[in-house]
Amino acid sequence: MRIENRAEPLVHVPDPLTGDKSIAVWGGVECTCNRVGDRYFDQLDLSRHHERSGDLEAIASLGIGTLRVGIPWERHERDPKWVNSDARFEMMRSIGIRPIAGLVHHGSGPAHTSLLDPRFPDLLADYAAQVAQRYPWIDAYTPVNEPHTTARFSGLYGVWYPHHTSQTSYLRALLNQVRGTVLSMRRVREIHPEANLITTEDVGFTSGTEELRQVWSLLNLRRWLLIDLLCGAVGPEHPMYAYMVLRGIAPSEILWFRDNPCPPDVIGINYYVTSDRYLDHRVECYPADRGSAEGRFVDVEAVRAPSGVFSGFEGVLIDAWERYRIPVAISEVHLGGTTDDQIRWAAEAWNGVMKARKQGASCAAITFWALLGSFYWDKLVTCENGHYEHGAFDLRDGVPVATELAGVIRELAAGGTPRHPALARAGWWRNEDRFCFYKEAA
Repeated sequence: MRIENRAEPLVHVPDPLTGDKSIAVWGGVECTCNRVGDRYFDQLDLSRHHERSGDLEAIASLGIGTLRVGIPWERHERDPKWVNSDARFEMMRSIGIRPIAGLVHHGSGPAHTSLLDPRFPDLLADYAAQVAQRYPWIDAYTPVNEPHTTARFSGLYGVWYPHHTSQTSYLRALLNQVRGTVLSMRRVREIHPEANLITTEDVGFTSGTEELRQVWSLLNLRRWLLIDLLCGAVGPEHPMYAYMVLRGIAPSEILWFRDNPCPPDVIGINYYVTSDRYLDHRVECYPADRGSAEGRFVDVEAVRAPSGVFSGFEGVLIDAWERYRIPVAISEVHLGGTTDDQIRWAAEAWNGVMKARKQGASCAAITFWALLGSFYWDKLVTCENGHYEHGAFDLRDGVPVATELAGVIRELAAGGTPRHPALARAGWWRNEDRFCFYKEAA
């Protein structure tokens, strides 16, 4: 299904944030502030980003002029006078970095609300208005990062607060976040009418055994539900409409989005080596921890399964572009592992964007994520296990030390192409020895 919400296709349009017709190189600082039980895990606290005045200058030295940066709603509750935020945004203005402001990043809001609270959308919009009033020069927002992913992990899988495990809670959490996005942009645009909405979501493709075709076909429809809602494209004829109604969502709640469309200015694709999934009904052939919360089957990384479909960056960009005809961007490029593999993944992302552009996709930017690294993501940020993944900078000495990935990013930002000795070899995700699930089924 193609969602037509523009008068004519947009092909090779200038980057809506910079006006540059070349592919922009953006960056991002990991700013997840998720909740597990009564505990918040704040990546900005863990990285101590706010304590170092030199972080932003180090990022600017890479040639990055646009930065996805968090100003988490939950964090503001602890800094109601905006002390940390004021200092950081003033520094960004002074050195010429344009922020894309993120307000909720895998969170559930402050303690007085949650993703299942009917008040959540209006409360988030109130916070968005406060941010816009204080920083009226900010012209790009991601009110909620990865609403669909967060809804699954909080409402369906029980990993993050409020730890529900039902499809109804998953849908309620998703709709609350999407409605909060619409209302937030409405309030922001009262102050800055030209403010851009940059959505971000993981839209990896799901494949599987023929016996599970109905399941993985549904999941491939569901991965677009966030953007379909924002585009006002979900009505009784939409394949997910009956799915939602049967799970307790009132038709009026669904149709509200059709009556209040808020299409993104840029569709940000967060794509990881584990984004594509493979479902298999032969549960006895896999480790017990690979079972899915959505049924009696296993859910594994497609890249590790011989029969799995690995889309790559080019595939997900083309899928999004052909469906919406809205400019697309890779909004997170990050890989946990060695610096050499991070460089290979970065080059694969860059090449994927170039290939998608050659096929007519309007690709605005590529975003190197977690520039300062990230904490505890090997356990989905559910416990403090000491695990740290470096990014373009390594914080293990307490200050950002540039890795060789930083040099590659700097070269790309200057208009070059990926060059590094590590690129003489393929990344592990392209090698035959990557398969570790059900090899005899290949």
